[in-house]
Amino acid sequence: MERKSAAGSIRNKERSKKKFLDAVGKILKTKGYAALKINDIAATAGVDKKMIYTYFGGMDGLMDEYIRSQDFWSNATPDETMLNLNDGGKLLTEAMLLAQFDYVHSNKELQKVLLWRLSESRKSLKKLTDLQEENGENLFKFIADPYFKEHAQDFRAISAILVSGLYYLNLYASVNGSVFCGIDINTAEGREKIKKAVSFLVDKTYENL
Repeated sequence: MERKSAAGSIRNKERSKKKFLDAVGKILKTKGYAALKINDIAATAGVDKKMIYTYFGGMDGLMDEYIRSQDFWSNATPDETMLNLNDGGKLLTEAMLLAQFDYVHSNKELQKVLLWRLSESRKSLKKLTDLQEENGENLFKFIADPYFKEHAQDFRAISAILVSGLYYLNLYASVNGSVFCGIDINTAEGREKIKKAVSFLVDKTYENL
């Protein structure tokens, strides 16, 4: 009986933790990060707010766990067929940029987190930033830098503009408008134009650097 009781207690704890994490995601998608208050999270989860401290040690711990549970950056990865590095990572770079563009567009929770990251300083959000930078550094250090050599910093600078630009277009289109430079980012036709431009810029970067 004691073993069964212990196992049931663990299952209840995991269910309650998942309810809190799901509640964070739901509030982010519907109301934004400003609405992430302990009382609102507990009410949405249907679990006593004291359990946030018991399970996560408080709001920071809950936010850390939420961000870890989403594993945002691993989802914006290209197909394995793109991992041929004989071209200095050209196809990989293009595939990663296009995958990121589509993933941010489709993930409303990530959009809210990215906006939150720009608006408030939190340890959990800093960790998200550090993980993103770490993943990007692997591409630069082991693939692009050896290929571009003395022009490696130029490639990094161009990549920074492309990555930040794609983030901004998605966030812009999801908040206050969808037309940017006459292109409707929320239409399939408009997004295809952006993707073709990304491919063009990557191609010209590799061609000219």
